[in-house]
Amino acid sequence: MQRARLVRMIGTYGVIVALAALVLFGFLRYDRFLSLFNVMSVLRYNSMFALVALGMCFVIMTGGIDLSVGSVAALGSVAAALASPYGWAPGLAAGVGAGLAAGLVNALLVTRAGMMPFIATLASMLAARGVALLLAGNGTVAVSYDSGFTSIGQGSLWVLPIPALIAVAAYIAGSVVLNWTSTGRAVLAVGGGEDASRLMGLRTERIKFIVYLASGGLAGLAGVILASQFGAGQPIEGVGWELFAIAAVVVGGTLLTGGSGSVGTTLAGVLLLGILFNVLNFENGMGWISLSAYWQSVIRGLFLLAVVLLQAKLAGRRLSDA
Repeated sequence: MQRARLVRMIGTYGVIVALAALVLFGFLRYDRFLSLFNVMSVLRYNSMFALVALGMCFVIMTGGIDLSVGSVAALGSVAAALASPYGWAPGLAAGVGAGLAAGLVNALLVTRAGMMPFIATLASMLAARGVALLLAGNGTVAVSYDSGFTSIGQGSLWVLPIPALIAVAAYIAGSVVLNWTSTGRAVLAVGGGEDASRLMGLRTERIKFIVYLASGGLAGLAGVILASQFGAGQPIEGVGWELFAIAAVVVGGTLLTGGSGSVGTTLAGVLLLGILFNVLNFENGMGWISLSAYWQSVIRGLFLLAVVLLQAKLAGRRLSDA
C-alpha cells in the first residue's frame, strides 16, 4: 500500500522536485541565472508554450490529442498582426477568434464527423498553416507599434511580464474548472472511459467539443503574444510547439491514455522544459558545450521519450500494486 502511494506521488509531484533541483543547479552554477532579467525573460517567452500546453492538457485528459496548436498559433499571430493597426483589442480579438475558428473545426471533425483526433488535428495543422501563409502573402506581417498592440507581449505590470500574467490567469481558470466544476469532473470521466461516461448520462461529445474549442482559443491567444512580442505575425512559426506542449503535459504527470491529469503540474512541466533549455543556453555561453537548435530538438525528443517510458513503468507498477 505504501509502495503504491509512493509511486503515485512520484508520478504526480516528481516534476516539481525535478524543477526545484534544476533551479538549484542553475543558481549554484551560473552567476546571473536568477537575475531579474533572466527570470522575467524565461517567464515572458515561455508564456506562449504555457498557453498551448494548458489546452493540450485538457484535450489529452479526454483521451484525445491536438496536433494543430503550433499552426493555429501561427495563424493567430498573422490574424492579430493584420488587425493590430486598429488597436490592441481588435488585434487580440482577431488572434483569439482565428484560434477559436480552428478549434471549432477540430471539435466538429472529432464530435460530428467522428474522425480520430490524430487525423482530424493533423489535417487542421496543415490547413491552418496554409491559411496563415495565404493571409500573410507567404511572408511576415509587421504589427503596428502605434496602436498599443505590442504592450500585450512586450509590456510589464510593475516588473511582471504581461504575457506571464495572462498565462497565470489562464492556469488559475483552468485549475478552477478542472477541480471545482462538473465540467472538470466530466473531462476526467470521459478520458477514463467514454462508453462508461455515456452510460452514466454524461454528454461526452459536448465535453470533447468544449476542450478542442478551448485548445484552439488558447493557441490563438499564444499567437497574439507571439506577434506582439516579436513585432510580426509569423506564418512559419510554431513548428514543433505541439511536441513541446505534449512533452510538458506528459512530464506533468498527465496520462496519454486520458482520465488523469493536473493543471498545476502541467505548468511545472512547461517551466521545467523552458528552464532546461535556458540552462543549455548558459552552458553554450560558458563554452563547455556548443549545442545548436538542432541538437536541442534532439535533446527535447530524447527527454520526452524518457518521460513516457518512465510514466509507462510507473503506471505498470500501479496496476501490479492495485
